[in-house]
Amino acid sequence: MGFTRSELESFRDAAVDDLMPEHPKLVFVGINPGLWTAATGSHFAHPGNRFYPALAAAGIIPRLPDFAAGLDDADRRMLLEAGIGISNLVHRATARADELGRAELRAGALRLERDVERWGAAVVAIVGVTAYRQGFDRPKARVGKQDEALGGAELWVVPNPSGLNAHATVDDLARAYAEPARAAGITLTSKSG
Repeated sequence: MGFTRSELESFRDAAVDDLMPEHPKLVFVGINPGLWTAATGSHFAHPGNRFYPALAAAGIIPRLPDFAAGLDDADRRMLLEAGIGISNLVHRATARADELGRAELRAGALRLERDVERWGAAVVAIVGVTAYRQGFDRPKARVGKQDEALGGAELWVVPNPSGLNAHATVDDLARAYAEPARAAGITLTSKSG
């Protein structure tokens, strides 16, 4: 499946619905949907994104979904049955996350806190330290478990899986994502870190 640039541009500012189980153990929160994600209606769907390869490498999910075409019902069920939810700090789709302003990220952080409380999530992992620093006004924050909670959930910050974050390998991401998964009580199916 492929899209032309003009097809992708037609999804600018579109939103992608949260993928959320009734009782989430772990919610991954991306920065915002990319245009490919908006076009497929599936989070982290760009073919160069390493989110799902990292989840599979960590043993958080048992198999790698065909995410670039958009998650099918079986893939969505696999995540939901594991207690994994996916949302975004900002719901508006852009070509690049750096198109978002600090005020938009801050508003997203405030909305996210309310959402997390409503979901009753055990653990939340913000995917991208720069967005976390800006949205939550934590300029010196580092990747890992944070000292504060978010809406009653344990809060983690993990590396961004985008292909633009090339210095982080799938194995690096898998180790980072396994930590909040273990904290959420998700049984990992393979050894990571």
